Amino acid sequence: MTLLIIWSLNALALLAVANFVPGIHVDGFTSALIAAFFLGLVNTLIRPIFLVLTLPVTLLTLGLFIFVINGLMFWFTGSILKGFVVEDFWSGVLGAMLYSVFSWALSAAAMQIMGKQKK
Repeated sequence: MTLLIIWSLNALALLAVANFVPGIHVDGFTSALIAAFFLGLVNTLIRPIFLVLTLPVTLLTLGLFIFVINGLMFWFTGSILKGFVVEDFWSGVLGAMLYSVFSWALSAAAMQIMGKQKK
């Protein structure tokens, strides 16, 4: 149940990002659900490989290169899905940053609410 709630909240975060960043477009909630699912898969399977391969550059830039990796993962996901479009790299970087913030805030709020309901 918690997984479905977090997945839905990530889709809402993706819709919010599409409203804030001009270069990102999501067709609707269904497209946002699919994109959130694929973003989760990409971040789970592909992102760790990129983090290991780019470790020297990440160390040289004091971790700032991770923003580039996150933007590339966001841009990649937008390029393979129909209802989710990321127009350029910089939209991907900004979108990935906002998506992280929105997703974290919504998930933290949901966990607080669900934690209070259990007591």
